[in-house]
Amino acid sequence: MKGLILSGGKGTRLRPLTHTSAKQLVPVANKPVLFYGIEAMAAAGIEEIGIIIAPETGAEIRSATGDGSRFGISIEYIEQDEPLGLAHAVLTAEPFIGDSPFVMYLGDNLLRDGIVDLVATFRSDAPEALILLTPVPDPEHYGVAELEDGRVARLVEKPEDPKTDLALVGVYMFTPAIFDAARSIEPSWRHELEITDAIQALVDGGLRVDPHIVHGWWKDTGQVQDMLEANRLILDDVVERLDGELVESRVEGRVIIEEGARLERTIVRGPAVIGRDSRITDAYIGPYTAVGDRVTIEKAELEHSIVLSGSSICDLEYRIEASLIGKNVKIGRGPALPKAYRFVVGDNADVQIL
Repeated sequence: MKGLILSGGKGTRLRPLTHTSAKQLVPVANKPVLFYGIEAMAAAGIEEIGIIIAPETGAEIRSATGDGSRFGISIEYIEQDEPLGLAHAVLTAEPFIGDSPFVMYLGDNLLRDGIVDLVATFRSDAPEALILLTPVPDPEHYGVAELEDGRVARLVEKPEDPKTDLALVGVYMFTPAIFDAARSIEPSWRHELEITDAIQALVDGGLRVDPHIVHGWWKDTGQVQDMLEANRLILDDVVERLDGELVESRVEGRVIIEEGARLERTIVRGPAVIGRDSRITDAYIGPYTAVGDRVTIEKAELEHSIVLSGSSICDLEYRIEASLIGKNVKIGRGPALPKAYRFVVGDNADVQIL
């Protein structure tokens, strides 16, 4: 069995961060989202993985992920010239997949319980496709499945009037039958080849498509609030590890402090993670906060936030919360008088002063 990870999206909902970085490389709990999918496949015994990349971000993803040896697998990169839909991505990967069954995983998705048991079920039950579903409060924003007698009967992409609340999670398992199904469909109103239409073609052709209801959490990290929620969910499972240096500082709860980090006169309340070589002084780091590598925080308070590597946050009067702060950002107080706000803010940013 092979693996296919889709990592070609533009990440428009995460701008301005994704103006300069692939959305799949934005870290959650100090690890790029993409790596969680690779690790899930490796844990399930999948040794050959193809990653769909876009021309704009492909080089960055290649550099971050490499040949796969760090994960104990091999990686082949497959360029998709245009984002013409998930079924188009499947067809683009056909030369890599060949006649092998495969798992398709959206690179910006997180699935808490992994796919080990799902891969085993797919292998033993041998359907033409196995799709993961989960109940959601807003099914009109997703591909939605309708079931009959425990099998998938109908799939609709972003229906105006959903008949169920079962949304497709971004993990699918297919046999090569999906290739002919993808070739048989027409582009949707979005001018894309929809994977829901390709799976529906399997159903209409009398082929077996099995559902699996996900009971653990699943997150699509396409928006800032989703990134913060995913960060919270992953940090809930961290195991305490204190490899950095604490000077007149206190750690409460489950906290990871990486090697090279130094905390002085600081309180950290977990779950939280502090990255390598960070310097935190006279500060408070609250629950569900992930501080990246080489970050400087001084005389400031953070909670329920993500701070990417190389950033500096100093001398703030109020606490930062529910924030996603990019790489090499500088946030600090200017001269005391005259008091004023001064910003350099990228396109599509969201700045709120409470």
